[in-house]
Amino acid sequence: MTARRIVALSAGLSQPSSTRLLADRLAEATRAELDGRGVPAEVRVVELRDVAHDVINAMLTGGVASPALTEVIDAVTGADGLIAVTPLFTTTYSGLFKSFIDILDKESLTGVPVLLGATGGTPRHSLALEYSIRPLFTYLRADVATTSVFAATDDWAAGSTAGEPSPLPTRITRAGAEFARTIAARSARGPAADPFAGTPDFADLLGN
Repeated sequence: MTARRIVALSAGLSQPSSTRLLADRLAEATRAELDGRGVPAEVRVVELRDVAHDVINAMLTGGVASPALTEVIDAVTGADGLIAVTPLFTTTYSGLFKSFIDILDKESLTGVPVLLGATGGTPRHSLALEYSIRPLFTYLRADVATTSVFAATDDWAAGSTAGEPSPLPTRITRAGAEFARTIAARSARGPAADPFAGTPDFADLLGN
């Protein structure tokens, strides 16, 4: 069986980053569910901070991407499933996260399963996932998972209460399982088609 390619995109700016931690946990939950279903998976975590300057340069040059950024874009748009996690600033996604999404071809995520996650200082901002981030991927016609995951600062230290498990790990497990079921129900995507395949060589045309 062909392995499913999962890309976890983290827009965290610091190291270590709670955004990266959430991306890792969601990826682990997704892979665990796929393993349980006998579906092999290859997981790659991409930190946007590593190509932040390349993202800005691409925006300033009308979409001309560096080799490093091109490789990241190819990984994201060629994935069988995308986990997208951003920190929240002023109640919405980070500028780096939005800038990266802006340089993607608007058709490149059509139908791709996407699991959303966000981190922030307070639970009051958790609804940004629904009124800000989800519409962004809906516009791109991605197949956005119903369950999204928000992690506030205090969630990482919260333990179980009254015999109930901690809410954050439970939600991560549920979201990963739901996301994995969507991926497992589909065939693995093949390599992206070369948009220039079949284009005549200009040297040949000039020689005719």
